[in-house]
Amino acid sequence: MARETFDTEVPNLSGKLAVVTGANSGLGFGLTTRLSAAGADVIMAIRNQAKGEAAIDEIRQKVPDAKLTIKRLDLASLASVKALGDELNAEGRPVDILINNAGIMQPPQRETTEDGFELQFGSNHLGHFALTGHLLPLLRAAGSARVTSLSSLAARFGGINFDDPQWENRYNPTAAYNQSKSATLMFALELDRRSREAGWGVVSDAAHPGLTRTNLQLSGPSHGMDNPSLMERFYRLTRVVAPFAWQSIDMGILPALYAATSPGAEGGAYYGPRGIGEVTGATARAAIPARARNAADLKRLWEMSEQLTGVVYPKAN
Repeated sequence: MARETFDTEVPNLSGKLAVVTGANSGLGFGLTTRLSAAGADVIMAIRNQAKGEAAIDEIRQKVPDAKLTIKRLDLASLASVKALGDELNAEGRPVDILINNAGIMQPPQRETTEDGFELQFGSNHLGHFALTGHLLPLLRAAGSARVTSLSSLAARFGGINFDDPQWENRYNPTAAYNQSKSATLMFALELDRRSREAGWGVVSDAAHPGLTRTNLQLSGPSHGMDNPSLMERFYRLTRVVAPFAWQSIDMGILPALYAATSPGAEGGAYYGPRGIGEVTGATARAAIPARARNAADLKRLWEMSEQLTGVVYPKAN
């Protein structure tokens, strides 16, 4: 049976506040543009002020009245994550939409965050876990907030290496990336379950973009290198040899856009492209890998994330 395709038209978001991580490029840039066009106020949570200002100029060429604000965020620093949380909580405006989008992909050598975590696990998962926890009071205050986390097709091959989650032994860039994106998906599912159990009033879901042409596949695999890595060369080659297998950013953002804004998007759901292998196509339900649905692993990852970040979510009443 063919999977249902969802309408990705964005509703009127006037008066809504959205926070998008990694908003200055790639999927984050596309999502920010569409949210702004729908009337939302968007906080661009990014590391580089200059790149953010350039992105704003580009967005305003399409959306002249876009309401955009840059806030500094380095997901590889728990201090930076907390600082942004403290700043937004002090401002006190409820957050209606949080899109956990930013990430890094397959750096060839093992690198660590400011806090000593393997870079992909620390940035892609732990940074967003901590950010969502810090913003939870503002999300709850919105009444019906949506948290959408960006996973990846890589989650199919992941799972959590609980014996060595920081890849201190025999680092593998692809396996570590797969783990980080498994963790992202698992966090989204467990956040929704805990929200329903505790009555937080926050809807959490996840999305993936299939194969979408962004800078992520090029900058990550050659991170810190003077010459392109074999992985970067592979990605560049497939874009030339098989361009039909890659989506544009405008198509790649649709699952996350639906997940973050549509009244029909459901908590605990996962959205992605409808086509063969979920690589390209219109938005539909995505398959959740069995290892991402294991209740014991979901609980174990959550508790480990609280311990590592020091960000403890409230318990059920």
